[in-house]
Amino acid sequence: MSKKPITVMIVEDDEVAVKIYEQFTRKLDHFSVIATASSGEQALELLQIFTPELILLDVFLPDINGVELLREIRKKYRGIDVILITAANDTETVSEAIRGGAFGYLIKPIIIDKFLSTLKQYELTRIHLHSDKLIDQDKVDFFFGRNNKQNKKEEINIENFPKGIDKHTLKIVRNKIQEITGSLNADELGQMVGISYSTMRRYLEYLVSCDEMEIEITYGTVGRPERKYKLKITKE
Repeated sequence: MSKKPITVMIVEDDEVAVKIYEQFTRKLDHFSVIATASSGEQALELLQIFTPELILLDVFLPDINGVELLREIRKKYRGIDVILITAANDTETVSEAIRGGAFGYLIKPIIIDKFLSTLKQYELTRIHLHSDKLIDQDKVDFFFGRNNKQNKKEEINIENFPKGIDKHTLKIVRNKIQEITGSLNADELGQMVGISYSTMRRYLEYLVSCDEMEIEITYGTVGRPERKYKLKITKE
């Protein structure tokens, strides 16, 4: 598959939200935001000029419901994928998004780790669909989000990390956290591994986004709450 970045259009009328989505999308190496639109009409006009590979689409637009816009996009541009980002959490809207073929559905307020992991899953799906000639059931389950354990294995095995995450350092951190019991803060873990607090914090937050670690907030008698990390124990 080509190493060209995945082109993204953001359709959202909230300027602050647009800036947030742009900022965090650009944290991933293989994505490029090429256009933004604040209405459905503007989005359709832009689609006549160029065709992005992915659209991040709000439901509550000033001129058209995002689900209706999704249907219009599906009619004319079947090669474009769509991830809905919206405050709409009613079952009817979610059902229509599924029927309309949305790749993902993120409910506002956005959890950044979830936002990034959804984009990474989208990229992994594209990689397999472009490189694999035959697909087994495990891969199909992965594509449809029905096998979380397989998802984590795919994310670990494919060398596709966000900026600032080095696979060799990540392996060292993973090995070290397997040795500890209980929870520790980023400074304590950084000293154990031999890296700075800020670097360790970045790797720990990445592992939280991969669902490998979890956060505990502890409150002392004075000062700010302390953020501690521990290995997540999953039940088979």
